[in-house]
Amino acid sequence: MSRATVSALPSSVDATRALLAGQNYLADRSLAVVVFLALRLGRPLFLEGDAGVGKTEIAKALAAGLGRKLIRLQCYEGLDVTAAVYEWNYLRQVMELKLAEAAHAGESREQLAAEVFSERFLLKRPLLQALEAGPNGPPVLLIDEVDRADEPFEAYLLEMLADFQVTVPELGVFRAEQPPIVVLTSNRTREVHDALKRRCLYHWLGYPDAARELQILRLRAPESGERLARQIVGWVQALRQLKLMKPPGIAESIEWARAIVVLGEHALTREVADETLGVLLKYQEDLALVRAAPPPLETDAGPASA
Repeated sequence: MSRATVSALPSSVDATRALLAGQNYLADRSLAVVVFLALRLGRPLFLEGDAGVGKTEIAKALAAGLGRKLIRLQCYEGLDVTAAVYEWNYLRQVMELKLAEAAHAGESREQLAAEVFSERFLLKRPLLQALEAGPNGPPVLLIDEVDRADEPFEAYLLEMLADFQVTVPELGVFRAEQPPIVVLTSNRTREVHDALKRRCLYHWLGYPDAARELQILRLRAPESGERLARQIVGWVQALRQLKLMKPPGIAESIEWARAIVVLGEHALTREVADETLGVLLKYQEDLALVRAAPPPLETDAGPASA
């Protein structure tokens, strides 16, 4: 992606597409519309779709294009407040308390304890960090793969996304003067609660068609060349029609193109495809299925057009 520069929010859908394109992200009109509306209305953007279709990259492109800090919260099972919001630096607190007790023998332990529960001992995690605007404006907060978190954490997000504030019992309320730009992603490993989706603008991000995927490969893996790019697009599009456990996403298409070039190849052959199939597919069952009945290879320009 290009070097970040500070810019205002885009004033139109076309300007939004241009902003994303400036970071090598090719968005279709429907995606650009929902991104534009999320930015102008100050609403979180909820992106759902299969892994590898570019959901996370949208947040990265927005942060780079707007010159904003990107704060990423990677969700996982068991994620709690101490990892997502804040915790206290207990080791430093204990050390400070012992030093204070030695220097101020007349003060009660309760008085000394109150002194160490100040903001300088607070470890701010992504959600609390996102409430602080930087010199270039509010950050972009990426809450990635929210479907992997537990339902209690989802419930916590409801309050956070409604008021953009966090309560630390010892210190009070931390509230954003300017709400961050929020992007939530889900691979739909489980259903996210409707209450969370209602607070967001929703968009399903699917696999690109052949023409758009070819454009993306030209942009993100130009070293592959036109012939190889077309062959890859044709083969990957055919693979997505099979009953695979995990069809390859655009991220895998880009990585596959780069891997083939690294091998010194500039055309897709049966041998090259078989040797590098593990770059594209991630399950043994899928590898076996494709090797047993591979799609036909395009021998020249391929089916895609742009």
